[in-house]
Amino acid sequence: MTTHTIAFIGGGNMARSLIGGLIADGYPAERIWVSDPVKEALADLAAKFGVRITENNSEAAAAADTLVLAVKPQVLKRVAEDLRSAVAGRDVLIISIAAGVREPDIDRWLGGGFPIVRTMPNTPALVQTGATGLYANAKVSAEQRNRAESLLRAVGVTQWVAEEQLLDAVTGLSGSGPAYFFLLIELMEQAGVKLGLPAETARLLTLQTALGAAKMALESSEDAAVLRQRVTSPGGTTERALATFEQGGLRELVEKALRAATERAAELGDMLGKQ
Repeated sequence: MTTHTIAFIGGGNMARSLIGGLIADGYPAERIWVSDPVKEALADLAAKFGVRITENNSEAAAAADTLVLAVKPQVLKRVAEDLRSAVAGRDVLIISIAAGVREPDIDRWLGGGFPIVRTMPNTPALVQTGATGLYANAKVSAEQRNRAESLLRAVGVTQWVAEEQLLDAVTGLSGSGPAYFFLLIELMEQAGVKLGLPAETARLLTLQTALGAAKMALESSEDAAVLRQRVTSPGGTTERALATFEQGGLRELVEKALRAATERAAELGDMLGKQ
């Protein structure tokens, strides 16, 4: 991948995270361009990472063979249309990290016929522990798939999906997923305080428990159900707590919540494509 030049159109938090991950992996800074209208953000990126910067999207795109669209979904149509002349007739891999905007719409706005990888990263990518779903259209070569995957792996794990509509499910699961865990952490902390623990004690114990459970699940060859059963002694405290969750309909509620998020992702894709 180090033979390719990457241009980030947009220098916000996610782009910054990807750039940081690439640099940490040894990617040469001189092969990374960033364009953004905010001069201060560009200056900071150049100072921190040594990348090339410009306020002109077309200048960055013309210098690269890998183009990362890292702008807000609401402005992607205008940005893509403005890039038409810079990418026309060139073999440029397009990677979109703009949530919700579908591949056919991106391709149409750019002028058509491009290899496009659409991705759905999540916010833990900002601390290099992200989870990203990827979808490639038919024009993406095996080498380009590897190129896109290597870029997103710089900030966490990656998983490909065979159909673009499955990215809506990825959005509902891992894209929105950090908020679900933040909510559970919040509620456990509050419950701990109500049970008499000092707030800082409840916070630290909750966070370390969440980290430990995730680490055990990642490092185990067993699935979560088996791990849950192993820490649930018959007649014990965990069994009673889990029974309370089941009686409250937690299992059905989680499925309902993820389905709602997935459906909303599809709705937003429809809306953004009609711009």
